[in-house]
Amino acid sequence: MVPAQRSDVAAAERWFVEHGLPYFVDDYRAAVARGLRRPRLVPVVTAAVVAGVVTGVVTGPWLGVAAALGAALTALGLVLAVYAVATLRAWLIVGWAVRRTFRSLGLMLPLVTRALPLLLLFITFLFINAEVWQVAASLDGGVLWIAVLLFAAIAVGFLLTRLPEELDSVDDEVEAQQLIDACTGTPLEPAARRIAARVDRVGAVDAEVSGLQKANLLLVLLVAQAVQVLLLALAVFAFFIVFGVVAMAPEVVATWTGGALHPIDGPLGGILDTRLSLELIRVSTFLAAFSGLYFTVYAVTDEHYRRQFFSVVIRELERAVSARVAYRWLRDEDLA
Repeated sequence: MVPAQRSDVAAAERWFVEHGLPYFVDDYRAAVARGLRRPRLVPVVTAAVVAGVVTGVVTGPWLGVAAALGAALTALGLVLAVYAVATLRAWLIVGWAVRRTFRSLGLMLPLVTRALPLLLLFITFLFINAEVWQVAASLDGGVLWIAVLLFAAIAVGFLLTRLPEELDSVDDEVEAQQLIDACTGTPLEPAARRIAARVDRVGAVDAEVSGLQKANLLLVLLVAQAVQVLLLALAVFAFFIVFGVVAMAPEVVATWTGGALHPIDGPLGGILDTRLSLELIRVSTFLAAFSGLYFTVYAVTDEHYRRQFFSVVIRELERAVSARVAYRWLRDEDLA
């Protein structure tokens, strides 16, 4: 490969990484594949399990069984997350998804407002329900954290079963003009034009994405959706904290919970010292986690939301798959 082409390949690889697709780069994908081999995974999983067990045993006598179980699951997840960040290049995918979400807030807000009114109507009814306060306010930190993790696990599992359907068309045949359009403005534009001059259509075999590259596309969709769900859950949490401080009298809450309140003293004093309580935070957290699960299901099943949100992300992924054709062509030239 001539130096100019080698420079094009390096620039193209940087472009893939910047767009949250590190597994499209051969060197990155090879490193990740090595990290997923059994001799590497077994010690990591073992260390994660040991860390979880030790954390649970150490915290159990002080925090109780439920809190110890939550702490054990958290420790196990943290070990696996550190390995994913350090070895599987997860931060590149998460970083792109976060930047992409904040850049598209203008698109996200009108989409969220379709789900938010009905959601708030339903959740607010639960918020002023005595039984919900009795259940949620009685959850200690460990049980509440396990409930949040359970909601999150259900949401991720639901997304993993439905999001692959959104990727069915991204690796279809690529027409020559489509290849040029996809690579315009990228380091792969010259290579795309050379390919288009030779063929009218790039076959589906050449455009097919599988293995870790397919997983990369799925992770991009998953993380992008998870960031949106997290933002909505935080918004619902903040709403109920404010609503509870303003509208929920301490004596009413004490009657509903069947016991004394545990106010949280704050630097602002005044109404916060009497109305902001541990029970309010627990109920708001529980309902926010439930809202996140609701919005996850809504986002994937509502046709209007899917058409507007996923169409934007899918177009970007289709562009990346087309650009990958030009990248593979450059890499094949290097090997020729």
